[in-house]
Amino acid sequence: MYARVRELLTPEERLQYLQIPPDLGEWELGTYFTFTQHDLEIIQQRRRDYNRLGFAVQLCVLRYLGWTLSDVTEVPVQVLRYIGKQINADVESFTSYGEREATKYEHLEEIRKEYGYQTFTLSEYRSLCKHLFNHAMANGNPLHLIQLALEDLRKRKTILPSMATIERAVWETRKRTEEKIFKLLSGSLTELQIAKLDRVLSTMPDSSKTYLAWLREVPGTSSPDSFLKVIEKLEYIRDLQLQVDTKGIHPNRLRQLSKIGSRYEPHSFRRFNDPKKHAILVAYLLELIQDLTDLAFEIHDRQIMILLSKGRKAQEELQKQNGKSINEKVVHFADLGAALIRARSEGTDPFVALDAVMPWDQIVASVEEAKRLARPVDYDYLDLLEKKFYALRKYTPTLLKSLEFRSTKSAEPLMKAVDIIREMNETGKRKVPEGAPLNFVSNRWQKHVYDDDGAINRHYYEMAVLTELRNYVRSGDVSIVGSRQHKDFEEYLVPKSDWNGIDPNVTKLAVSLSVKEYLEERTESLLQRLSWVQDNIDELDGVNLENGKLHIERLEKAVPDESRNFSLSLYELLPRIKLTDLLMEVANWTNFHEQFIHASSNRAPNEEETTILMATLMAMGTNIGLTKMAEATPNISYRQMANTTQWRLYEDAMNKAQAVLVNFHHKLALPSYWGNGTTSSSDGMRVQIGVSAIHADANPHYGTGKGATIYRFVSDQFSTFYTKVINTNARDAVHVIDGLLHHETDLAIEEHYTDTAGYTDQVFGLTHLLGFRFAPRLRDLADSKLYAIGKPSDFPKLEKLLRGQINTKIIQENYDDVLRLAHSIREGTVSASLIMGKIGSYARQNSLATALREMGRIEKTIFVLDYLSSEALRRKIHRGLNKGEAMNALARAIFFGKHGEMRERALQDQLQRASALNIIINAISVWNTVYLQQATEHRKKQGKLREELLNHISPLGWEHINFLGEYKFNFRQNTSLNSLRPLKQQEVE
Repeated sequence: MYARVRELLTPEERLQYLQIPPDLGEWELGTYFTFTQHDLEIIQQRRRDYNRLGFAVQLCVLRYLGWTLSDVTEVPVQVLRYIGKQINADVESFTSYGEREATKYEHLEEIRKEYGYQTFTLSEYRSLCKHLFNHAMANGNPLHLIQLALEDLRKRKTILPSMATIERAVWETRKRTEEKIFKLLSGSLTELQIAKLDRVLSTMPDSSKTYLAWLREVPGTSSPDSFLKVIEKLEYIRDLQLQVDTKGIHPNRLRQLSKIGSRYEPHSFRRFNDPKKHAILVAYLLELIQDLTDLAFEIHDRQIMILLSKGRKAQEELQKQNGKSINEKVVHFADLGAALIRARSEGTDPFVALDAVMPWDQIVASVEEAKRLARPVDYDYLDLLEKKFYALRKYTPTLLKSLEFRSTKSAEPLMKAVDIIREMNETGKRKVPEGAPLNFVSNRWQKHVYDDDGAINRHYYEMAVLTELRNYVRSGDVSIVGSRQHKDFEEYLVPKSDWNGIDPNVTKLAVSLSVKEYLEERTESLLQRLSWVQDNIDELDGVNLENGKLHIERLEKAVPDESRNFSLSLYELLPRIKLTDLLMEVANWTNFHEQFIHASSNRAPNEEETTILMATLMAMGTNIGLTKMAEATPNISYRQMANTTQWRLYEDAMNKAQAVLVNFHHKLALPSYWGNGTTSSSDGMRVQIGVSAIHADANPHYGTGKGATIYRFVSDQFSTFYTKVINTNARDAVHVIDGLLHHETDLAIEEHYTDTAGYTDQVFGLTHLLGFRFAPRLRDLADSKLYAIGKPSDFPKLEKLLRGQINTKIIQENYDDVLRLAHSIREGTVSASLIMGKIGSYARQNSLATALREMGRIEKTIFVLDYLSSEALRRKIHRGLNKGEAMNALARAIFFGKHGEMRERALQDQLQRASALNIIINAISVWNTVYLQQATEHRKKQGKLREELLNHISPLGWEHINFLGEYKFNFRQNTSLNSLRPLKQQEVE
């Protein structure tokens, strides 16, 4: 039992560490298997080929793997040939090297002395454990720690011990760090807190549900009741008073514990000893506090949106109801006006003229009716909202009481107003006190806040405060204590002290840290393009500039007509295959399934677990669900797939599996015809949400019903390397950088394409700082506003296009802060989507946001000028976006279950479905590419290969793939009218 505990790897995994891959790259061969003149002199001192070759191989194996030749089962022939060629030795002689074991040891001892290698001792063991300890405090993943251990020992030129010894060191280090972390999290708990924590695992009164299950429930709708239920859970956890000091625990390790805690059921927790049980519960509940706080405010955010939406709809309804009457009044007053004009011109009595059109009493009645029908001059709908105030009052007193807000100096008046309303709620006062702050109230609300007698209208004042509170939190001017999404703005960025002391070479930013150098370089780039376009505007292909308006002709078709038939001729050679078999074949080629490490046991799936894993991926990716899949697969149960979903299909594992598929595809020969893996595009695929879900929204552009958007990133080689689920009304632009930075593939993306909705000025600026070229397709180019540094009049032909000037002063004043923001995003301190959402969400943007916008305007203008100048660029963008659309077509074909609707309420569950779908897409792309490659070889032998057409084919065809499964018809299992299948109730009885 003692030894087994320390076996962190399977025999297959252990063997991989002791193997030299046959397909070593140029870098590995050059670094570890290429000899210096000194090496050759040492090697040539041996007599006979097999001794020279054996000595050389020992040296290379020690350098590359760190183990001795005796530990390695086999040296690939290609590697032997590479070594043999350098020392002019016969490769066949290597088999004779191992005949005398003592020779190996003698050579190893010579290498150790000559090259400074040391043997692994007890002292080295202790030193290794000490090195691993801090890393294990941050990340307890055993595979990660094993890799760190190997790297550390190789770096110190220590000959590696047995894999079992390394596993034991990792196991013991993990055990020590776990004990320390568990002690930190549970050591300060009082007996009362421990009793309350144990109660979380117990059943609620008059219910079969545990408190833990209740805490995990996700609200289905955004409503006052949902808000109050979220706050009830938040208060329940707060009542535990978990004032635990987590400073000694790395945030990453805390998240790992929390994620495990989110998966364990109460019976699993009860199996642990008390320190472990209570520590994991504490970690989970601390994270849950943040989630519930964010969820509570999100519901408030949506309630304000609903409030304003109802005001708009009420105004539209009034318009419909009163349309006929209003039109009648317009006709009446047009006739009366015409009569007055005629009376004045003819010099007749105006009252007689009016009476001829309409009797006086009817005129008076018509004027009174017109007053009732009239809307405010500015035609706003806020005057219709007063009755909606009471709907907000169902939850807003609890909002202000339960959440703690902090603000920047600019938001202090709003915070004073929040305090006043909170006090009024507690004391029961009805009137807003004199002197209540009003300078935070926007112009729209100002005229409604005061009554006719000049007093502050309580209803409108409170609605204005709640609306502005939502806006200030969105923009980051107000933070919420205990929140993850709405922290103080500074907390999202690397500390100023760290940034000020940073080495310019380690920022990974694509621009100089000197604002002077940055502005000089961008000014020169912009002026060069402006000059070139002005000189050549009349000769640009497909571009017309008339009266200051740009017009770009539609691109002519560039795909040869014969390419479709050529593609069909290749696809007709592909064998028909069931999706189940396709997934298993691709898993066998790529081993992508090995990335689905069990979140608790850290084990890769064995053969039986792999079949369950594939069934689960297919159930989720095709959207037929676990229940239907269990019915269709006799040897796999719903419970097995549900367990796999919970413990293996977590986000990190899905991303790694996806990366394996993309990397395998990238190394194949055929994809090089479609691109080199340096460009990509992103596009959204909207899916309906068939249940009440807080993140589901309606969008008239996509028809009726509520939904979400699967935002997918596609490489130029037809692989999808990143995906996320976003709000269907969100601007795509804020999510672009997340995909470019946080995919785990080997693709080196340099240029990215989106449609018009995928860009803002600030995204242009940030992508440039991070080293990407951002290239959206611009549908509204005629209305695009371009900018100059200096005077637009310096470019008379383009002057009408250059409608603005870059504010270089604000760039100079805030350049360092903008770079610090970009560095924070690059380092993963904050996600680009979160921070970009904040700096772009409110009209009163701070100077940092304004500076980034100005920098983005420089990049946008440069891009538009390049877009005008190059038809080739326009074609590249068009072609890149077409690949994304083709990917969406395949995705819809795969995601056929439940009419293509998602039925998951939680965003994380929706992302799990989207990721499973992407894995299936990539598996199909890999399988098709491998077989298309075979098909091209076949056509080449026949002399029928049209190589010039290969860049027009795609690996996304699916006519030959059976997505639906296999049905079996058994005549012998038929029932008769006298032997019907039992009803479900009868089975229970």
